Amino acid sequence: MNQTRPLAGRPAIVTGAGRGIGLAIATELASLGASVALLGRDEEKLREAAARLTDAFDGPHTPAHGQHAIALTCDVTSDDSVAMAFAEVRRRLGDIAILVNNAGVAPAASIMEMTLEQWHQAFDVNVTGAWRCVRQVVPGMMTRGEGRIIHVASTAGLKGYAGVSAYVSSKHALIGLTRALALELGPNGITVNAVCPGYTETDMAKEAIDNLVRVRSLSPEEARAKLARHNPSGRLVEPHEVASVVGWLCLPESGSITGQAIAVAGGEI
Repeated sequence: MNQTRPLAGRPAIVTGAGRGIGLAIATELASLGASVALLGRDEEKLREAAARLTDAFDGPHTPAHGQHAIALTCDVTSDDSVAMAFAEVRRRLGDIAILVNNAGVAPAASIMEMTLEQWHQAFDVNVTGAWRCVRQVVPGMMTRGEGRIIHVASTAGLKGYAGVSAYVSSKHALIGLTRALALELGPNGITVNAVCPGYTETDMAKEAIDNLVRVRSLSPEEARAKLARHNPSGRLVEPHEVASVVGWLCLPESGSITGQAIAVAGGEI
């Protein structure tokens, strides 16, 4: 094993990879040597991110250490879109060894304000979207006798938060899916884990801040401080801190870690 690039030659897919936690995870996996496919809906952002990773870790022309970064559009709520994107990854990078389901949405509304469309969207992206992606990689992983599947859940999958019932419910379901698949796929050498960030410096956190400003008439500074108070360290989590845990779960020495929901939240419980 390459000690400096332990994931060399291992194709990885990260959904929702154009920004925030997803981009940080793609960067972490590339730094560990993986060939990374960045999937999402914003083609321009994905291509820019993949180009930066290629330049940073491969050099501008010829991939080194078997690495490569590619960008593909993919809507995880569409069976056809997922099937086409994953087939293209296999064609260009080889059989997928690592899947990180990061794509997610967090509609914010009270129970009486939330629409049925918002409720269904939260589950279709956060849970069923992950399920669709898992089904694409399991056959190849089972043939090889090993693989890594990681779901980016949330502390909202471990506890409740007011005003985001669809998000909380869907993330609880995602952790349930994680635990069920860990038992089902464990005999095939496939680990399945969830990483549960607390409030993190992302666009989703900005939306939460904006929602607090709107609903509770707080200033942006007061709203940010309110979110940070959830974290005993008094600050929001950084995306790279979440990514480092995902990277660790993909390493060979983490092969006995499965079925876990790991909070990355500075002590929030």
